[in-house]
Amino acid sequence: MIKLRTNDLALLDGKPVFLEKLHVGRPNIGNREKFSERVNDILDRRWLSNSGRYMQEFEKAIASYVGVKHCIVVTNATIALEIAIRALGLQGEVIIPSFTFVATAHALQWLGVTPVFCDIDPQTYNIDPARIEALITPRTSAILGVHVYGRPCDCDALEQIARRHGLKLFYDAAHAFGCSYQGQMVGNFGDLEVFSFHATKFLNSLEGGAIATNNEELANRARKMTNFGFTGYDQVDGVGTNGKMNEVSAAMGLTNLETIQELIAVNQRNYRQYQQELEGVPGVRVVAFDEAERNNYQYLVLEVDEETAGLSRDQLTQLLHAENVLARRYFYPGCHRMEPYATLFPEAAARLPETERVTARMLCLPTGTGIQSAEIIQVCELIRYMLVHGMEISQKMSRISKGPAQ
Repeated sequence: MIKLRTNDLALLDGKPVFLEKLHVGRPNIGNREKFSERVNDILDRRWLSNSGRYMQEFEKAIASYVGVKHCIVVTNATIALEIAIRALGLQGEVIIPSFTFVATAHALQWLGVTPVFCDIDPQTYNIDPARIEALITPRTSAILGVHVYGRPCDCDALEQIARRHGLKLFYDAAHAFGCSYQGQMVGNFGDLEVFSFHATKFLNSLEGGAIATNNEELANRARKMTNFGFTGYDQVDGVGTNGKMNEVSAAMGLTNLETIQELIAVNQRNYRQYQQELEGVPGVRVVAFDEAERNNYQYLVLEVDEETAGLSRDQLTQLLHAENVLARRYFYPGCHRMEPYATLFPEAAARLPETERVTARMLCLPTGTGIQSAEIIQVCELIRYMLVHGMEISQKMSRISKGPAQ
């Protein structure tokens, strides 16, 4: 139990509760002995890249776990999105949410395709199917959904819209490996889906990503593009890039995949503990997962209601950072307020009211194997104290920001 007074808070001249920083997305490390064994085998074989043994095993293991016909692993999820865009032959405009990591928009813009930002459903934080059709123009070639926080989009509604208008449909599933929608694993929806195995993801391959699809033609096209367009020893049939995953990354991915249920169990335990500890705390709500579906519980997300809490989300973030709890404002301020999009689409905020509201309220807290149960209790005690005394703390923060009277 932390005994606090307002002046004990680190931002108000006290000392931080945590000496070491607690990160959101601190990398999970699987069985080190097994990983080292695989790395030694890679070095003994002297086969470090170019579709080696472990890359092929990792692809098969992912496809089996997800229940998808084809998986192409690549260097990272951004490259996966770019290859997907090229493999789908997209041009013109693609409708996407602004409430996502900026790489979702950048992958399109990088390839000369215009992202058109759609508002989100305030309950799911995912792209709102009811707002998509008003944005479709003769230049629209696809819809790109994002399974935010691992909570899947309304895939049925998006599929109907895409079919009705003859559009491609694909998903940024960077958050959603190991999750399901109506009992079917994410990875099986739309024309294809893209996973991330970045170091901060609960399942990491040091750095990496993957394209999952049940479309053989798309899979073959994407695989060629991943390797410079090569289709034979000296034969290149089209433009490609170097998106190949190296063997050490694949070995890390395989090693972590073998312990995926343990990683999910830790995330679920943390999620339930945060729920319990923060129940009844004024002004915050732990974003819930659908327990009828499979979840990875990768993100522990709070929605902060400033009116009830007495503190804004940003003030709470400042206070927690001073205590070495490095909470993250996913996804602030929204892609439409980042460059080049803020300049290209200055009117976007006016048609994204829910995105504007939500970006000011969401806060992700540390979870995963990098945080212990006792630390979660301390984090929650801090949050509880800060919000119970929100008005008092807010006033003191305001005086500090104004500085001494002249």
